[in-house]
Amino acid sequence: MPIHIKTIFLIVFTGCFFPAINGAAQNNKDTINIGFLFQNKERSSAKNGAELAILEATKKGGAFEYKKLKLITYSVEGLWGTGSKQSVKLVFNDNVLVIVGSLDGRNAHLAEQVTAKTKVAFVSAHATDMTLSAAFVPWYFRCVPNDLQQAQVICNEIFVKRKLKNVALFGTESYDSKQAMATFLKVAQSFAGTKTKQFVFTGSGETVNKTVTGFNDSFFDAVVLFGTPEFAKNILPFVKKQNVEQPVFATQSLLDNQKPETQNWQNLNNVIIVSSCLGGSKKASGFQQKFQEKFGYRPGPVATYAFDATSLILETIKKSGADRNKIIDAIQKGNFNGVTGKFGFDKNGNRTDEPKLLMIKNGIPTALNDE
Repeated sequence: MPIHIKTIFLIVFTGCFFPAINGAAQNNKDTINIGFLFQNKERSSAKNGAELAILEATKKGGAFEYKKLKLITYSVEGLWGTGSKQSVKLVFNDNVLVIVGSLDGRNAHLAEQVTAKTKVAFVSAHATDMTLSAAFVPWYFRCVPNDLQQAQVICNEIFVKRKLKNVALFGTESYDSKQAMATFLKVAQSFAGTKTKQFVFTGSGETVNKTVTGFNDSFFDAVVLFGTPEFAKNILPFVKKQNVEQPVFATQSLLDNQKPETQNWQNLNNVIIVSSCLGGSKKASGFQQKFQEKFGYRPGPVATYAFDATSLILETIKKSGADRNKIIDAIQKGNFNGVTGKFGFDKNGNRTDEPKLLMIKNGIPTALNDE
């Protein structure tokens, strides 16, 4: 069934069977329930980020030292539609005040559609797909830079600062990669004289040569990658072998290692990547140290954004109380100082600050210096 037909079916279904909650506080005043959705049980880095936010809030001297916070987590692995099912459970069975989601674009859409009908705030800590904010749900918020914001910062670096013209785009057949690449193409076309060519990666490392047919025959000033760490592991050796001087850029998804293990960023050396986190601020360093001590591995962007999304919710509840309407209003009007920087949300729920570019040097993310 095509995605748009599934979406229409789900909207009709939710409209018929899910009554809007219309604000109101939780029934159990002794416990504050926070819902958290993540991709699958093996990819638990995001869940760990949310858990650390809860621990920090409830530690001695914390904002909720004398209150009981409960993080209710579900993975959305399984058949298509699981994201909707788990969202419904959080709202109606678990009576959560708000849902935080570290989900891919497809599952984020399912969660958003449920929360749209039930008026429970949904804070997305992972999906970058532009169509999520195009739904104009007033209680949808995205604390990660979206595809358009990422495309703009990369294009500005390539076409304006470096004055390059010919760009090769490497992506995969996944929904998120296609959406990100399509957004980038629209932005790139707004710069005069630019030329782009797409290469879609369809399989394992054994199919790289077939995927990049035509790359050897053309000259490109720069390369942009849209995909996961697994994708980068397969495609980067080939790209770098062709032209070691050619700058390689990537969207934030290239740092998307959600598994609870030390991330091997040595493979990404000299790649310039979009991200709002992993900076050298005192707050970021403190978070990374606490995360390492608690879970035994270095946090990446996935864990960091999940921490910030959960923390901003807790900060909002502290100020507004356990009332869904007041929480939505406070998030809409608020500005937050998180590990990923200072940010608020625009009228469509998108993060307002401009993302940064980082370069991986000797396996360490380092801020890209202005030229």
